[in-house]
Amino acid sequence: MSSMKTLGAVAGLALLAACAKTPEPTDTSANTTPASTIVPGSQEDLVANVGDRVFFDFDKSSLRQDAKDTLDKQAGWLAKYPSVNVQVAGNTDERGTAEYNLALGQRRANSAASYLKARGVAAARISTISFGKERPVALGSTEEAWAQNRNATTSVR
Repeated sequence: MSSMKTLGAVAGLALLAACAKTPEPTDTSANTTPASTIVPGSQEDLVANVGDRVFFDFDKSSLRQDAKDTLDKQAGWLAKYPSVNVQVAGNTDERGTAEYNLALGQRRANSAASYLKARGVAAARISTISFGKERPVALGSTEEAWAQNRNATTSVR
């Protein structure tokens, strides 16, 4: 009977130890598609392993260092998948006229595309488009929302 009590105590301690572990934090902003189901060279692969968008400062189309870092990764990814073509879409926040934002979005798309071309991606593989302020990714009239909407997004075509 004593060995049963000892076994029960050990099992109870093991259970308590398992419950006491703090779970690892999970990044809820990341792609939730399991890596095993992502098709290499797909949009999901680009998003999960490289990043599909770069961000811009207010009223600017010049690339920041963080944008160049992401575009360097995109260029490497595109070199790995030479049959993949992409579209770079320029976007703006809600401030400004529709006409101004379409032009700014185009400058942002062109800036990102030019950088990819300078990194060896063939021009024929890249198209650009501007959506101006028409396709916000974050809703709201706050600096946080505006910062998310000032982007150029690369999509597999």
